[in-house]
Amino acid sequence: MKPIAITMSVPKKNRSNWGWGITGVYLVFVIGIMYLVWRTTREQQDLVTEDYYAQEIKYQDRIDASKRAAALSSPVRVELRDHSLHLAFPREFAGKTLTGEVLVYYPADSKKDVRVPVNVTDNAMDLKIDAANTGLHILQLSWLEGSTTYYQESDLDIPDRKSTRLNSS
Repeated sequence: MKPIAITMSVPKKNRSNWGWGITGVYLVFVIGIMYLVWRTTREQQDLVTEDYYAQEIKYQDRIDASKRAAALSSPVRVELRDHSLHLAFPREFAGKTLTGEVLVYYPADSKKDVRVPVNVTDNAMDLKIDAANTGLHILQLSWLEGSTTYYQESDLDIPDRKSTRLNSS
C-alpha cells in the first residue's frame, strides 16, 4: 500500500480590509470639501447695492416712476456711439430742468459701474464709457422734473467695438 500524501494549504491572508477602503473614501471626501470651502472663500461677492434693504422698502416709488416713464410720448432713446452713451429725452422735457442719476450697472463686478448725475443739454445727454468696460450692463435712468420722478431701465450690451445691442425692459 502506497502512502497517501495529504497536503494542507494555508489560506492566504486577505490584505484588503474594508476599514482601509472606508478611511480612504472618507479622506478623499474631507479633502474635497476643504478644497470647495477654500475656493468659495476666494470668490468675490458683490451686493447689488450696499443699502439693499433700504432700497427694497422704496421699491414701490420706483414702480410708480416706471409707470410715469412708460406713459410718456416715447421712452428715453439710448444709443451707443464709440463708447459714448447718448441719451435723448422725450419732447415733453424740451427746455425743462432735469435732475437725477444715470447708473450703468455691471452685475458681475461693481468696479465697472458708472454712476453720473443727469446733465441734460438740448434735451439730450452724453456719457463716456471706458473702452475696457465691455459686456452686458443694466442702464438705470432715474430723473426728476419739477416734483415728478421718472425711472427707466434697459439692458445694454457694450461690445468690443464691433456691434451694439440694446434691449428695453
